[in-house]
Amino acid sequence: MIFPILAWFAVFSYYPVLRGLIISMQNYRLIGSRPFVGVDNYKAVLTDSNFWEVFGNTLLISGSVLVIGFVMPIILALSLTEVASAWFKKVTQTIVYLPHLFSWVVIGGIWIMMLSPDTGIVNQLLLAMGMERPISFMSDSTHARWVIILTNVWKDMGYYCILYLATIVGINPALYEAGTIDGANRWQLVRYITIPQLFNTMKVVLILKIVGILRIFDQIVVMRNGAIAKKVDVVMYYTFQKGILEFKIGLATAAGFSLIVMTLILTFAVKKIIRFDEG
Repeated sequence: MIFPILAWFAVFSYYPVLRGLIISMQNYRLIGSRPFVGVDNYKAVLTDSNFWEVFGNTLLISGSVLVIGFVMPIILALSLTEVASAWFKKVTQTIVYLPHLFSWVVIGGIWIMMLSPDTGIVNQLLLAMGMERPISFMSDSTHARWVIILTNVWKDMGYYCILYLATIVGINPALYEAGTIDGANRWQLVRYITIPQLFNTMKVVLILKIVGILRIFDQIVVMRNGAIAKKVDVVMYYTFQKGILEFKIGLATAAGFSLIVMTLILTFAVKKIIRFDEG
């Protein structure tokens, strides 16, 4: 029964990875010879100042998304558990989850329109509150970087919040009853019962976010522009630029494999630190 699944992964996952590793060591062309160049592509990538510049952007953006995007769903889930009205809780869960269902083409377009200095609702509100002139959120590199970070967190916050809410629902009510009998207030119940019961879910969420931390791409393609490119371009966009725009397939594949290795190292390090397998 497991054979079709293994065959699927072999054909559509492991073979492309192996093929990509071979391409990363070639001067790849669609037509003609494809001479083997060894690790020259990797050397070219690792000595390219542009690669390290976008790698720095990736760490800064992804690290901020990781920290803020890890904490905010927990706060949101704990806040929703305190809501007494069942219908309000359900409506709120639906609203915060909806952005996760849309692609970055839709989400990016919405935020670009909302943050427009001319007709965007955000600047219109700021002007109405006394701001002298509109803010160019998407053309100022400092503002744009934070827009990238916060919109990324906003888009997926509802999804991770649902995971925490599912765990909270499964907590044994007897624990809260025992805490109440011992004189614990609401904050103490959350601190000593709810949050410790969320630790295993926190580990899963952290690993899920770590695996994708260096692979930000769709959002950057949709929301970047020439004015902010140096501050928001990431490694995946560098790979796209080298492989698709400049047609340096071997170089792009080497950059992609460098990213895979970095992700594996980061994932295994985090698993070791948080003792993921110990439950």
